[in-house]
Amino acid sequence: MPRRRVSAGVVVGRLAAAIGLLGAVAAAAVSIVAVVFARKVVTPPRVRDEDVRIVGVDLPAGRIALEGADVDMRGRYGFWFDRESGHARLGDVLETSGRVVTRAIEGVDFGRLDRARRGRMDGWMLLGPWELGVPYRNVVVETELGPAPAWQVPAEASTGRWVIQVHGRGAKRQEGLRAVPAARDGGWDTLLVSYRNDGEAPESLDRRYGLGGTEWEDVVAAVRFAREHGAREIVLMGWSMGGSIVLQAVLRSAEVRDGLVGVILESPAIDWADILRFQGSTYGLPDELSELVTRLLSAPVAVGVTGMAAPIDLESLDAVARADEFDVPILLLASEDDGFVPIDGARRFAAARPDLVEFEVFQGARHTKLWNHDPERWSRLIGAWLERRRVSAAPLPEEAEIAG
Repeated sequence: MPRRRVSAGVVVGRLAAAIGLLGAVAAAAVSIVAVVFARKVVTPPRVRDEDVRIVGVDLPAGRIALEGADVDMRGRYGFWFDRESGHARLGDVLETSGRVVTRAIEGVDFGRLDRARRGRMDGWMLLGPWELGVPYRNVVVETELGPAPAWQVPAEASTGRWVIQVHGRGAKRQEGLRAVPAARDGGWDTLLVSYRNDGEAPESLDRRYGLGGTEWEDVVAAVRFAREHGAREIVLMGWSMGGSIVLQAVLRSAEVRDGLVGVILESPAIDWADILRFQGSTYGLPDELSELVTRLLSAPVAVGVTGMAAPIDLESLDAVARADEFDVPILLLASEDDGFVPIDGARRFAAARPDLVEFEVFQGARHTKLWNHDPERWSRLIGAWLERRRVSAAPLPEEAEIAG
C-alpha cells in the first residue's frame, strides 16, 4: 500500500500537542511533589526515620559500630533503635574506619541492642527528670484543647523565677532536660511542657503542626500555669520549632510579655521560607519547588491538600521581619553546620537586633545537639546568661525585704 503523506502542519500540530501533554504531566508531577513535601512539613511524625545502620555490637566490650547520619559527632548521645522500642546511651567516638564509626556504649535502657539492625542518634541523654537526682513534679497545664502533661523541676529554694522549656518538631519534653541543671543551679524552676499534636498533649482537630502559628497558645497556657504557681519572672526557652513557637507567643500575647525577662533559642526555626528551601535542597529539589511549597502552605488550597484546618501565614512567622517588636534580651545558640535549620536565619535575626540578641555560634554540633557536642560551654553560656537576667531584674519582694 502507498504510504499516506502527512502535511508538515499536521506534524507540527501533533508535536505541539505531545509537548503540551508532556508539560502538563511535568506540571502535575511537580504539583504532586510539592503537596507531598508540604504534607510532610505539617504532619507530626509518629516514628522517626532510622538513618543509621548498626554494623556490629560488642556488649561485653561496650562498643558499637555504626554507619550513617551523625554517627561521627563528638560527645554523648541517646540512640533509639528497633522503631523506638529500644534505647541506649552512647559515649564518644573510639575509632573510625572508612564510613564505619565505633562508639562507646554507656548503657542500654531497654530493648535488644545486640539484635538491632538500624537506629538513629538523638540529643536526649535523659529519659525523664527522675534521672536528674533532684525533686520534680508531674503536673498538668490546662490548654484550650485540654490538659497537657508537663514536668516541674523546682530550684533548691523558691525564687519566683521560672524557665519554661518548649521542645521542637518531632521531639518531646525530654529534649529540654539538658538545660535543667544550669537553670536549677542559678535558682530557677523549670517547667517542661508538651503542646498540641506532639504525641502527649491533646490533638487539634486537624492533627497538623502550625509551625508556631497555632502552638503558641499552649505556651500562653504554660505561662499562666507558672504564674498561678508562684512565677513572677519568666524565661522562655525554645528548641528548633519550639523557638518559632516561643517567638510567636512573645509577639502575639501580652499575657506572655508581662513578666517575661528573656528568651533562649536553641537551633531555632527563625525563617520558615529559608528552612523549606534548605530542606528541599537536601532532597535534591530546586528552589523553585520549595518556594511553591511555601506558597502552597500559605494559600487557602492548603486546607484541602495538606489536611490543615487553615493556611499558615508564613510571613507572620518571620521573626527577622518583626525583629523590631521584641524588647527582651535573647540568647541565641546555633551550629554553623546545623544540617536541618540553616544558620542564616539566626544570623539575620541577631544582626537585626544586636542590642538584644547575644549570638553564640558552635562548630560541628549539628541540630539541637550543642549540649552533646560541648556540654561545658553550652551550660556555662546558659548559666551566665540566666544570672545576668537575675541581677538586672528588679528585686523580688522577698529579696527587697532582705535587702531592707
